Amino acid sequence: MRAAWYDRPGPAREVFSVGELPCPPARPGELLVEVRASGINPSDYKQRANGSKALNAERTVPHSDGAGIVVAVGAGVDPARIGSAVWIWNAVHRHGYDAPAPDESGTAAEYVAVPESCASDLPASTSFEVAACLGVPAFTAYAGVFADGPVADSTILVQGGAGSVGELAVQLAAAAGATVITTVSSAQAEQRARDSGAHHVINYRENEVAAAVLKIIPQGVDKIVEVDFAANIRVDAKVVAPYGTIASYSSTSNREPVIPYYDLQYKAVSVRTIQVFTMPTRLRAAAVDSINSALERRELRPTIAATFPLEDIAAAHEAAENRPGGNVVVTP
Repeated sequence: MRAAWYDRPGPAREVFSVGELPCPPARPGELLVEVRASGINPSDYKQRANGSKALNAERTVPHSDGAGIVVAVGAGVDPARIGSAVWIWNAVHRHGYDAPAPDESGTAAEYVAVPESCASDLPASTSFEVAACLGVPAFTAYAGVFADGPVADSTILVQGGAGSVGELAVQLAAAAGATVITTVSSAQAEQRARDSGAHHVINYRENEVAAAVLKIIPQGVDKIVEVDFAANIRVDAKVVAPYGTIASYSSTSNREPVIPYYDLQYKAVSVRTIQVFTMPTRLRAAAVDSINSALERRELRPTIAATFPLEDIAAAHEAAENRPGGNVVVTP
């Protein structure tokens, strides 16, 4: 099969190889999927650049998310799944799953074998390219919005509402009946956030965010979905309502942030961290049902900025690293 891989860390153009690898078998409990689209997440290009290889494998075929057609099944899996269109998650990061990933583990290949529990049937109205953008972003957005319960009639601030996670968080929260405020960095991003259903959009390059949020919601917001905890925690502490929640999925600017403890403690704020690779089975199942239902109702619409063939995977990673205003997809 054709596949892309790297065996050392470094810049995409220096470390990627594209060529032939053996097609992985469908082991017990697994599906063998013919990959039609493979999504690139920040964790994928950071893993490649920083040298954290999947399970210390000799080579890493990257990308945890993807979509395609089931062409074979392993022992213990219903053969009726053959021919089904599916979307895939955790192809590389299999924390919590019994089967370790072989070297040929990710979706940047013509075929990938994954545990049956790492794939869901794809709603007929959803393209493979859109489906490849679901795994990490959609699960993260779902957990950020719903992990603490229903959000109807609540107020939610989504920091970074034009990012791959933020966009879906805005869409899910708005569809669920929340009043959504989001922050963006440009006029183009503002339009993207409004198209996703945001009720209020704040350009953080042109406005003081805390003052702008409190002008809209003087009592503070019930929940914050946070893209960079270290960068935004002081603003979050100002605008979150008493007994509100901050749900953070990253702290890119500082891995060991300092927090304004008493500003948070005075309001009895809850801080939740989100990690989708270790999402518990109960929450994962609820997320899959919610994501598929949102897809069927066309309430979940990830933006695709660019699509590249497998041979151009280095260019695809470079595009993703440059934050092109949407998701980047590779088509094996």
